[in-house]
Amino acid sequence: MAKLTPMMKQYFEIKEKYTDCILFFRLGDFYEMFFDDALIASRELEITLTGREWGQEEKAPMCGVPFHSADSYIATLVDKGYKVAICEQVEDPSEAVGIVERDVVRVVTPGTIIDTKALDEKTNNYLCCIYFDSNDSCAGISYVDISTGELYTTQIASKKDTLVNSIIDELAKIRPTELIVNNLLINENMIIDTIRKKFSIFINPYHDWAFENPLAIDNIKRQFSTMSLNGLGLADKSYSIISTGALLEYLNETQKTSLKHINNINIYSLESYMILDINTRRNLELTETIRGKSKKGSLLSVLDRTSTSMGARLLKKWIEEPLIDKEKIEYRLDIVEYFTENIILMNDIKEILKNVYDIERLMGRIVYGNCNGRDLISLKSSISKVPELKSILETCDSKELIKLGREVDCLDDIHELIDLAIVEEPPIAIKEGNLIKPEYDEELSLLKEASIKGKEWLSKLEEKEKNNTGIKNLKIGFNRVFGYFIEVSKSNVKLVPDYFIRKQTLANAERYITDELKEMEEKILGSEEKMVELEYNIFLNIRDKIRANVIRIQNTSKIISEIDVMNSLSYSAYENDYKRPTINSNGVIDIRNGRHPVVEKVLSNESFVPNDTLLDCDDNRLSIITGPNMAGKSTYMRQVALITLMTQLGSFVPADEANISIVDRIFTRIGASDDLSQGQSTFMVEMSEVANILNNGTKNSLIILDEIGRGTSTYDGLSIAWAVSEYISDKSKMGSKTLFATHYHELTELEDKLSGVKNYKILVQENENDDIIFLRKIVRGGADRSYGIEVAKLAGVREDVVKRAYEILQSLEENDINRSKSSHQSFNEMTKVNRTIEKDSNIEVPLELIAINNKLEDENNKKEEFIKKIKSLDIMKISPLDAINILYKLWEDSNKLSND
Repeated sequence: MAKLTPMMKQYFEIKEKYTDCILFFRLGDFYEMFFDDALIASRELEITLTGREWGQEEKAPMCGVPFHSADSYIATLVDKGYKVAICEQVEDPSEAVGIVERDVVRVVTPGTIIDTKALDEKTNNYLCCIYFDSNDSCAGISYVDISTGELYTTQIASKKDTLVNSIIDELAKIRPTELIVNNLLINENMIIDTIRKKFSIFINPYHDWAFENPLAIDNIKRQFSTMSLNGLGLADKSYSIISTGALLEYLNETQKTSLKHINNINIYSLESYMILDINTRRNLELTETIRGKSKKGSLLSVLDRTSTSMGARLLKKWIEEPLIDKEKIEYRLDIVEYFTENIILMNDIKEILKNVYDIERLMGRIVYGNCNGRDLISLKSSISKVPELKSILETCDSKELIKLGREVDCLDDIHELIDLAIVEEPPIAIKEGNLIKPEYDEELSLLKEASIKGKEWLSKLEEKEKNNTGIKNLKIGFNRVFGYFIEVSKSNVKLVPDYFIRKQTLANAERYITDELKEMEEKILGSEEKMVELEYNIFLNIRDKIRANVIRIQNTSKIISEIDVMNSLSYSAYENDYKRPTINSNGVIDIRNGRHPVVEKVLSNESFVPNDTLLDCDDNRLSIITGPNMAGKSTYMRQVALITLMTQLGSFVPADEANISIVDRIFTRIGASDDLSQGQSTFMVEMSEVANILNNGTKNSLIILDEIGRGTSTYDGLSIAWAVSEYISDKSKMGSKTLFATHYHELTELEDKLSGVKNYKILVQENENDDIIFLRKIVRGGADRSYGIEVAKLAGVREDVVKRAYEILQSLEENDINRSKSSHQSFNEMTKVNRTIEKDSNIEVPLELIAINNKLEDENNKKEEFIKKIKSLDIMKISPLDAINILYKLWEDSNKLSND
């Protein structure tokens, strides 16, 4: 094998350390990729693949991208799941002896992107680390947004069978783009497989040694410049220590720079906020819709009237983390109320904040060391609005806003520093000059003056040579390769004097140099090189001064974000006629004329029909809601959940009045969410969700159930729905506030059998053509019909099919087969309903129905035994988990019966 070129030898030495990355190898003004990296990059980036000599017979596959536009290419590769190692020239080529020294200065992964163009300005980009120990059934979760410096950690302690769900639920809130895990978690295939199927996350197994306690403690102490973890509140949180320490180790390894903007760790408990599982977040469409995964149509889209990117990210966090502390909720509501009562103030603040840039991410770039002059001008422009905001807050008739105003730091010194030093329209590059105002530095001013005088001298020299030679179009020019030159057109070459020295020949001109021009060139270029270098050093000095004040600037940006969010909530309240909710501690949810915040915004041809709600811990624990599909049951139940959630995030609500008791969790069991990719049927998924509710619900929970038991046979489904209703409504077991929409009209009998159960229905009106009109109004009582065929008619089902359905329905009703007609019977009586079909019926009944009827008669004894099993169950004494197991066994038995 021939000898490698020095450059390729250097390449292989570096690449060997980053085998799992695409290596961007800096060569002059380009980043080059070689071999497999080049093949991947050329394919993914759609750029030309070429070759390069490397000391072997065949050329090395190669492709490249310009360094000044590399960020977009890097972002594309990372978005496609690749890690990119950035290898720079770490010494000045002009001072290098032999090959220029190079090294990797940063590894870019999905969770470590800092290029603002590649990030969603209204969404945090979290890098998350999980430390998991199956023996203790515990996990530590830490996550950071390095673009803003926000760092959070929590611990989860749970039974092993519920720990996985707790981790999934927390990840559903965080939505990280990258996940670092220890190998012990990787070995737990069920957890990793579940994470992969639930989320689009780049999962990164990390060194086992990074999850060792001593190293983790050292990393935390070093990051926060502390001698002990006590002051951070971490001393007794061993799992958070390890997950945080491993996260910091990963950042040290990949970012290779001091991240001083990560200067605080936010420790929280899951119990500090309303708990929302992954299904509830999806079903309530808090920040994105179920279909399309779009912000439009979500609760966030209605409430987001923020003026800054920082505020938009914080609002999203507030929606994802509703409070359970009454005092904190009232604090937010007080400020929102003050803004809604002072519309001029609300609009003034909105106008001020419109001119504030993303200070959090600007500081991230400054601390990181990749900011430019334009970033500093953006920071200066943002800071210039702070004094006006501070003044407004301090003059408000609100003790909360006055306090916030006093905490605002105007940052006058930072504004003055940037204003004195940086030109108003700086270039993007920081190493090419024209960045610093000459008057800021005496030496720079002198060099600038010399440069100006030099250029004036060049102008005089050009005029002199024109006169001396008689060449009127003679001109003095400059380029980076040849320096200064005198250019003469071909037609005037005969007039060139002897002291002109030819330097370059062009198609239509000749370029010359003179001794006098060469001497001045050295002076001019020398001063310009010194000026560029001096400006760069001054810029770095200014950047470091700003970086030293990162905590001050972050504190002010945090207050700006909070003001922006509360102003946004007040704006949406004013815009949508929301009212301030009252918070009680007696377990009551009492809503008058409540509306769905999203649905009412999208209705174009009709006004939203408001509805009342009353739930409490005594006589109104469980509302059984019946009525046809499309009538509005799901919308109604979701609006109750959203009004409760909006209250606890500190927002006004869409209702005339709302008296809300703080809930610890909201559960939703809505729709048929088949998870076939995980090998689970509709029914199994439904039962898993029900089990989660039964195992984790409390008397302070709000439960939304939209149909239970539709994924199995009618008897099984009704049995399950009945048993679940009994268990949830039982104060000794759960007693949760529950809205339960069902097509099992038999459940309306529970109102007479169980305390705390109330029946409600959706009003429906039939016109003279037997068409139904949905009135969308919830009233007391149970529905006696499902209107299924009428809904099918509305949906556009063929008229002949609808007519035939009416005929079959009439026959079934006459023979007591339709179970919905037996809602007046007891549950036990219903199981004995006559299933025979009169053979001499005037209306022809499908043979399939007759065959089913005959088969049912033959199997009557078997089914009686099956019913006895159900009746023998002591429902009041079995645990939720046992109940699910028994129900699953009954489901299997019913399938056997149906297959016999």
